[in-house]
Amino acid sequence: MDEFELINRIRVRAGARADVVLGIGDDCALLEVPAGLQLAVTSDTLNAGVHFPPETAAFDIGWKALAVNLSDLAAMGARPAWCTLALALPEADAGFVAGFLDGFFALADQHDVALVGGDTTRGPLSINVTAHGFVAPGAALRRDGARVGDDVWVSGTLGDAAAALRQWRDGQPVDGDLRARLDRPTPRVALGQALGGVASACIDLSDGLLADLGHVCRASGVGARIEVEALPASAALLSAGDAQRRRTLQATGGDDYELCFTALPACRQSVLDAARSSRVPVTRIGRIDHGNVVLALSANGDAWIPAHAGFVHFG
Repeated sequence: MDEFELINRIRVRAGARADVVLGIGDDCALLEVPAGLQLAVTSDTLNAGVHFPPETAAFDIGWKALAVNLSDLAAMGARPAWCTLALALPEADAGFVAGFLDGFFALADQHDVALVGGDTTRGPLSINVTAHGFVAPGAALRRDGARVGDDVWVSGTLGDAAAALRQWRDGQPVDGDLRARLDRPTPRVALGQALGGVASACIDLSDGLLADLGHVCRASGVGARIEVEALPASAALLSAGDAQRRRTLQATGGDDYELCFTALPACRQSVLDAARSSRVPVTRIGRIDHGNVVLALSANGDAWIPAHAGFVHFG
């Protein structure tokens, strides 16, 4: 395949729809933004060996490349609409491209996302996706809305993806359920939209709970107290290692792509209703407090201090 055959294969898979006035094939896409809505835009890059093991299946790479962006839209309470794809490949491997697009569009179709443009180039395997979504003016969930006294919640379970990555790096057999959470994260789009008007602040968990909640606290000018024993764990994670390692993976491991959000105690039933309507479990894990640090507490109330708060790209 040359570059233009590759682009044509992607264009054929992308299809067409009414709000895409001009899609793949020109210098820019032309898109129709619905009246009265704001456009939410996010962009993430995935690199082989950093964000996924090099032997990861092409389908899973395609899925995850879109999923991490949809997770950002979910954290803002936005409805996904469009995306662009910039794909760097060591070579134009038709089999890899077909598998990648299968995974990418499997998730795109679930969320009615149209691929409207991008770029292809030769280089080390790297994928950049820019995703766009709609949100009503003033309705976006932001990081700067947490207030002292708010509950802190998380969706789903924490630590599975980090546990899979740890097993892989240690040369151990990787549990299938844990690996599925690493390869195919589930963006909590429906929950993010259901939390509109309920949550006071929200973030998606990519670098680790303590690190990402720290972003919320800094933006909001508050602190937080988290109960490490309250962090939700899957059955696979519970059987994967000792309690201390599990807590570290849950609190600092990253790659969960769950939502961490805050809400007034008076909104607890509304939070549970949002979780029920979106079919995503949620767990209350702490509260927002004075100060400017995230304090993790063990069962006896002592400070629980891990070696680091989360993943740092240039640390």
